[in-house]
Amino acid sequence: MGFFGLLKTQFLCHLVICYVFLVSGLIINLLQLCTLPLWWINKQLARRVNCRLAYCVSSQMVALLEWWSGTECTLYTDPESYPFYGKENAIVILNHNFEIDFLCGWTFCERFGVLGSSKVLAKKELAYMPVIGWMWYFLEIVFCKRKWEEDRRTVVQSLQRLQDYPENFWFLLYCEGTRFTEKKHKISMEVAEKKGLPKLKHHLLPRTKGFCVTAQNLRGTVTAVYDSTLNFRNNQTPTLLGVLNGKKYHADLYVRRIPLDTVPENESECAAWLHKLYQEKDVFQEQYSQTGRFPGPIVSPPRRPWPLLNWLFWVCLLLCPLCLLVLQLFHSGSAVTVVTTAVLCVAASAAVRWMIGQTEINKGSSYGNKEVLLNNND
Repeated sequence: MGFFGLLKTQFLCHLVICYVFLVSGLIINLLQLCTLPLWWINKQLARRVNCRLAYCVSSQMVALLEWWSGTECTLYTDPESYPFYGKENAIVILNHNFEIDFLCGWTFCERFGVLGSSKVLAKKELAYMPVIGWMWYFLEIVFCKRKWEEDRRTVVQSLQRLQDYPENFWFLLYCEGTRFTEKKHKISMEVAEKKGLPKLKHHLLPRTKGFCVTAQNLRGTVTAVYDSTLNFRNNQTPTLLGVLNGKKYHADLYVRRIPLDTVPENESECAAWLHKLYQEKDVFQEQYSQTGRFPGPIVSPPRRPWPLLNWLFWVCLLLCPLCLLVLQLFHSGSAVTVVTTAVLCVAASAAVRWMIGQTEINKGSSYGNKEVLLNNND
């Protein structure tokens, strides 16, 4: 391990990264709050402003993956589909197997220029999380409680509001509803057997209702579905903590562009279409596990400098007053002030560690651990 590799593992570096992310995120949240009056004057301008503000937050996470850890991201796709990426609205179907799969999804959004406007179907609890959750609220992210009887009306209304969105966006969907674990997979395959569905080796059964409602309400706004299958080379098991420690990974993403007008409009036919899609995704994952690559050519966009430049801007802006504060503390010699600052640093570090913990598989949602949930949400 070289000097910079050792430096990336140091707690002080992590504390600086977390400080910059949290403080800049809260500043962005405040600026987003200030855009509320603009919504009444010019809604589309307010949306565009919030896309740029959100980019200032989410691109820091992308910079952490691409520039801090040096993780490489390779895209497998049809060259004929490539020119459409970033030029149209799309529903992106992602597998949910890894702790940083969301971060890889954001990375490809960034490379095609839609990171600031990208959407997700997220659990309601995330709306109350400072920085990311509050940012998503102003981005008109679709939140749900995972109780379909209560969620359907809210989800439909949120999706319909996107029909006049002024920016190209990708709507990221994890149709499995929860991250893959062996326990959840076992329960999911028991349900598959009872329903007479083919068993999957690398995925959980998809929840079809969310996708069908999304496709139904975004027709005319979205032109394609991007079936996206992610894996990592050499059987790597990446973690957000590993990325923070500067560990380098290599992600491979296979994307198929499917015109939305080829997806059935009828709900039962749409559900069958999605199940078939996941059977195909399973074949692609099995091929990857056997050969170490996905089918098709590699057509990878280069990483862009903007996430790094954005992060450096916030570092310069926020570290200068921090350094002045630290020097003043040492100069004053006040024990109370020093202890208070140390406590705040520890609290900030604990808060970020808690946020990282939300991505860890072994601390993930219990959603999908009960067979009744799988039966009720298909």
